[in-house]
Amino acid sequence: MRKTFTIPLSREQLFTGEIARRIPYHAMYGQPYCLPAMTIYTADEYEQLRLGSERVDHLYRKTLHFIQEYLPDEYLVEQLGIHPLLAHTARQSIPWDGLTRLDWIISPDGELKCIENNTDTPSGVPEVAVLEQELLRYAPGLLPASDKMNTQIQHMFREAFSYYSKHGLGPKIYFTSYDWHEEDRMNTMYLLEQCQSAGIHAAYVPLEQLTIVPEQGLYYQEEQITILYRLYPLEYLVEDREEDTGRAVGEDLLQLVADGRLGLINPAQHILTQSKGFMATLWSLYERNDQMQDYAGFTLYSAEECSWISQYLLPTYFTDEPFRQSGIPYVSKGYFGREGQGTRLIEQAEPEQLPQEKDLAIDRADAENEVSSLQGSGEQTASNMRFGSNAVPENSRDAKHTETDPDVTEQERLTAEAITAYYEQQPKIYQQLHTMEPIRAVTDTGTHEGYLLTGAFVIGGTFAGLLPRIGGKVTDNLACYCAAAIAPERVQD
Repeated sequence: MRKTFTIPLSREQLFTGEIARRIPYHAMYGQPYCLPAMTIYTADEYEQLRLGSERVDHLYRKTLHFIQEYLPDEYLVEQLGIHPLLAHTARQSIPWDGLTRLDWIISPDGELKCIENNTDTPSGVPEVAVLEQELLRYAPGLLPASDKMNTQIQHMFREAFSYYSKHGLGPKIYFTSYDWHEEDRMNTMYLLEQCQSAGIHAAYVPLEQLTIVPEQGLYYQEEQITILYRLYPLEYLVEDREEDTGRAVGEDLLQLVADGRLGLINPAQHILTQSKGFMATLWSLYERNDQMQDYAGFTLYSAEECSWISQYLLPTYFTDEPFRQSGIPYVSKGYFGREGQGTRLIEQAEPEQLPQEKDLAIDRADAENEVSSLQGSGEQTASNMRFGSNAVPENSRDAKHTETDPDVTEQERLTAEAITAYYEQQPKIYQQLHTMEPIRAVTDTGTHEGYLLTGAFVIGGTFAGLLPRIGGKVTDNLACYCAAAIAPERVQD
């Protein structure tokens, strides 16, 4: 079982002052989210995670460029699940890379596998960049796992700002999220502060206060916004419509990006790598790598890169047939599932007993329509637009756990059911199951047991830090953050 270290402070003692200000969401649903404890990694594990994360990031970027240049829009739409009107914008190749977080499982025997990559709107930044450093003050002898976060965040913003400035955008970066969503807002504000520390002029505006003039620009009050960091998923943005007229205002914004009037952080191309169909595509290209010379005139992956794919990634397909036929346990995942929603485990079943995913389905179109009708939309006009008509924030902890809550209204319950249906009925990929390692953290609020999922931030192509979470076999929105620390080699034996 994974070792942990208990901080000799109560939650009340720890989460005060600056820490409470920066991470006010340290407890949710009346339960701890951030624990006064640390997850211990050996120096060798840390190095494997660092090296593996940068190698997988390299593989993702190389595969992304291949998809952008060689695969048609039909593939982006049908196999990656990209909205047709987003496909063109996502095809624009941006040379700098943004903020991403890979999720790793370390099996009980120590084998590391990357199970997915969060490339559009990853969160968890203040926990890793701030809280880990605070906890280390009370953990003598343990070393930091995430001390490069601020340096890499600042470097990323300098690269993005330099690129967009050369294309006539700037001189200011606006940051936006839902102002009412505490976790999103504090993640966004922390990144804004790091952007300012990098010497770049930056300001925050709530998502609800952005306005757009189609074919002209995005505005906050009278000031035009030309560079926008947004903690708001692109697959929601493209669906946003004006309530009264039905005007596709999300498409209006994406057209500004396509026209070069607006630069996004993360760039729109990250929606391609966010799709879990990308993982199946990468694996398919890997399995056919030897054949590429015959039909493409070149080989995509080098021998070394093929060894990385075999070492770090799992077999992933657009169908569950390979696993059903062989009786191998697997996981089904919705293309844009978040916080564990749309994910199912198929474990320890005989080949003929493994369920077909289609047997679990309800009508996807009905689910999407229900989400649209239940979540509400803002007032939007040609000159005054409110985003977010169909939004479910990336790190929302609200879509589940409503069934037994007596304070939840019937409307909220219906909304939660519609959101769950939306995620369940997305197209699926199927990935070989990798066994998770159990973990137990003892704190003043009790013992927190579960399975370890290790997030690894890669920012601008460079590893920056770790986000360990303790949750179930499917890491959902009630998983706890248990900060990372490295045990010095002299005390690892």
